[in-house]
Amino acid sequence: MGDAGRYRTIVADPPWPLDWTPRSAKAKGGAWWSGPERGTPGREMAYSTMGLSDIYELPVERIADDDAALFMWATRKVFREGDAARVARAWGFEPCGEIIWGLRSPGLGTGAFRNDHEPVLVARRGKATFPSYHPVGVHFWKQPYEWTGRAPAKIHSAKPEAFTELVEQISPGPYVELFARVNRLGWDTWGDQCLNTAGELLNG
Repeated sequence: MGDAGRYRTIVADPPWPLDWTPRSAKAKGGAWWSGPERGTPGREMAYSTMGLSDIYELPVERIADDDAALFMWATRKVFREGDAARVARAWGFEPCGEIIWGLRSPGLGTGAFRNDHEPVLVARRGKATFPSYHPVGVHFWKQPYEWTGRAPAKIHSAKPEAFTELVEQISPGPYVELFARVNRLGWDTWGDQCLNTAGELLNG
């Protein structure tokens, strides 16, 4: 690792609090997906969500090198309302850009604009830099699918492998992925859906 055994590149996909309820359902008192603060019945999530205050308080700064980069996935609402930037600063990073994953098969939305992209907040600390030629911007990566027995289906909230390849092109290791779903060669991982090769680094 870098300084004092810490990471120079951190990828995070926090389980943001969600409330995906169309206006028509809200008018009837219903809900689809609900964050932990709602307490209303909704469609079962594929993973547990966290409140914003709990995400703020994660001691990510403790595992980051003095010169490190952060790539943090966010929901459009979290990105739009500035919560992603506030989390990055709470973790010891300063936002400096974004990467957009353009979805070729966008969702239907909830009565407003369609869910046609997912943003990644890029932040850094210390003297971390990126190559001048780095290919950031909008990327139309393939969506991850899984076989359900009858037909392939999109995996909810799963991120494309091409994103990880991009990160490795523009930012040096050691690497760690927080809230990871799979283990990855050359990376440490931390989360409740994968083998924690990063150990108890955020729990101690």
